[in-house]
Amino acid sequence: MNQDYVFTSEQQVGMLPNLFLVADGMGGHNAGDYASKMTVETIVEKISVSVETEPRLILEEAILAANTRVRQEAKNRPDLEGMGTTIVAAVCRGRELFVANVGDSRLYVENSREIIQVTRDHSWVEEMVQRGGIPRAEARNNEHKNIITRAVGPEETVRIDYFHVTLEEGDIVLMCTDGLTNMLEDEEIRMILESSRDIVEKAEKLVWAANERGGSDNISVILIEPVKDADRCHAACSGAVD
Repeated sequence: MNQDYVFTSEQQVGMLPNLFLVADGMGGHNAGDYASKMTVETIVEKISVSVETEPRLILEEAILAANTRVRQEAKNRPDLEGMGTTIVAAVCRGRELFVANVGDSRLYVENSREIIQVTRDHSWVEEMVQRGGIPRAEARNNEHKNIITRAVGPEETVRIDYFHVTLEEGDIVLMCTDGLTNMLEDEEIRMILESSRDIVEKAEKLVWAANERGGSDNISVILIEPVKDADRCHAACSGAVD
């Protein structure tokens, strides 16, 4: 079952010049895929009619609306009880990148020198790392790595992290679910991105490499290549069901 759900638009969505979303659902039976799909569709719907002009406010309004809707659906249908989803959202405006996230799906910025994780995982393991209880090197293989501490849906309110990044020429934005990052180290991801010709090939190679390593979960990848000095970008996405 594929519990990941993605959305990409290189064209304007409401007041935003573009929009990219990655969600990874959780919950038994059909609940996880239902939650991720509903969250992404609600966010796109709310952004399309928002009268706000600032990206952060637009994203906040939409994610809060999605949280309310997912939570209400779970209350109304016993088979969806406990469902929730991660969400990572991105908007490119010229050289500015606006990011919002809940959960452990990630956004990176990569260039020929380094790969930087912009988002911070909302997970039990990450909290233990921050407190010094688990060494960073051991976090990826910890048995509790899939326990997330924030999600869209389970709680009445949801805390959202926001990031504002200034992109440099040559930067590539990577958005992905943990099906990729549980299989590949950050440096391995960077090497694949640097060794491929274009963003379509880069996305396909990332998914292929994660599957070769074991592919134990759904894998979803979006790559974004901003267009110089414009509110436009090129994007490619790829994915696989475990």
